[in-house]
Amino acid sequence: MHPRINLITLGVSNLQRSVDFYEKGLGWKRSEESNDSVAFFQLGAVVFALFGEEALAEDIGIPFQKRQEFSGITLAQNQTSEAEVDAVINKVRSLGAKILKEPQKVFWGGYSAYFKDFDGHIFEVAYNPFFPLNEKGEIILSK
Repeated sequence: MHPRINLITLGVSNLQRSVDFYEKGLGWKRSEESNDSVAFFQLGAVVFALFGEEALAEDIGIPFQKRQEFSGITLAQNQTSEAEVDAVINKVRSLGAKILKEPQKVFWGGYSAYFKDFDGHIFEVAYNPFFPLNEKGEIILSK
């Protein structure tokens, strides 16, 4: 068995609004495999999906419940410089994201910020000098 995550799906309250946000705010391109119910984005080796939150709960077989303020999960996007972190945060701010932590130098030696999308999903945007990105924008951890 190979360790991996192939797909990350976020439940969203308004699919089109969320698609617009991720396309315009983070520059992601929606795949042609997307449809009126689900949007897919190829992010390196991982596929990121957006799906209606009530339909997602139904698919799982659990009652739908609104999220709490903090779910204990964050998603992160690493950048190649502090300036790129600033640019992403400025872009998502202009689209209506709630900035939880302004870009700043952090205790572990990098530079990061946090924002919340329209559905309360928390993202970190960071520059980590200890995790250089390869030519595909992927982090490759040492063995």
